[in-house]
Amino acid sequence: MPHDTPLITTIAVGLGLAFIFGLMAHRLRLPLIAGYLMAGVVIGPFTPGFVANQELAGELAELGVILLMFGVGLHFSPRDLLAVRAVAVPGALGQIAVALLAGLALAVGLGWGVGAGLVFGLSLSVASTVVMLRALQARGMVKDERGRIAVGWLIVEDLVMVVVLVLIPPLAGLMGGVAIPVEDGAAEVARLGIGPIGATLLITAVKVCGFVGLMLVFGSKLIPWLLHYVAHTKQRELFRLSVLAIALGVAVGSATFFGVSFALGAFFAGMVMAGSSLSAQAMKDTLPLRDAFAVLFFVSVGMLFDPSVLWTQPLAVIAVVAIVVGVKAVTAYGLTRAMGHSQATALTLAASLAQIGEFSFILVAMGVDLAILPEAARDLVVAAALVSILMNPLLFWMADRRMAAA
Repeated sequence: MPHDTPLITTIAVGLGLAFIFGLMAHRLRLPLIAGYLMAGVVIGPFTPGFVANQELAGELAELGVILLMFGVGLHFSPRDLLAVRAVAVPGALGQIAVALLAGLALAVGLGWGVGAGLVFGLSLSVASTVVMLRALQARGMVKDERGRIAVGWLIVEDLVMVVVLVLIPPLAGLMGGVAIPVEDGAAEVARLGIGPIGATLLITAVKVCGFVGLMLVFGSKLIPWLLHYVAHTKQRELFRLSVLAIALGVAVGSATFFGVSFALGAFFAGMVMAGSSLSAQAMKDTLPLRDAFAVLFFVSVGMLFDPSVLWTQPLAVIAVVAIVVGVKAVTAYGLTRAMGHSQATALTLAASLAQIGEFSFILVAMGVDLAILPEAARDLVVAAALVSILMNPLLFWMADRRMAAA
């Protein structure tokens, strides 16, 4: 090559293969995410041929996470959640608990330890926002009662995972991973008798609360005002730029000054922006870029997948898929019926939630980076994601058949 351009090459090859495999997935009536993950597997280090730059892919994946979490925040509606809180809150928390225990039991059986089992179980407990919303949209269910309950349930799961992402790093040492060095301030606080872990948690809580308070008090006024000011310039390009600058700026600022994750910062940037009357326009204008980097995020996850896990640990893969597709679906169905909802609603929720996606990848990657989880856990989660995403259309078809026969 005349120029050494790993960034351009990684983006070009990643997006090109994602397009090809995504098109194949569409032709087979499968979710596009399955195609994007397969594109990553093809250019990953565990398959022959071209290998993309993993460091750059990781950086691009971080951008994807920021924009995905920004999108989750933009979609977050307290009003919608409150309307279905009676079923969404206990249902989501109950399902998370059951999946967590199932994942913990499997991890302990594999010899990973309790700390690894907790992170592994949590990664199996949360469904993919992208897969669920697209499945509901294809059936015109987003606005009806079943769709609202499913979306509310998913919002509760996402909120729990946002909290988990904040708590895991300071607890890494306690969970068998790499302990985060105690800051000078934490060492002083530890002398109060709460120990280094308690001090680290306390300082983390103070930083997060400070960031959340700043966003809710000042951000909720400043960000909508800035959007309206830019909108009055009638320069569409400037408006798009302002939205992206806010999303990335808040994410980086939250990590730099408050020590919280990019994901949490981006989520709150989106949530605060959702309170503006221009939030729909902001969502529409940033969607193409968000989709592009989300694709690169899924491609980068696929690059980390070692396909050999399918024949070296087939029983473990089957067990993980059984938890994601079987345990989660049965739990969602049972909890929904127990709360007095119809069979149609229960079947829709069971099919919608029997898969894993974005947060699962973020959690398991964090667990591996902090040495809480072995790399084999990441392979099992990606394998379960691929299988469950491929099975999702079949589960909806089965649910539709059951509802038609009832």
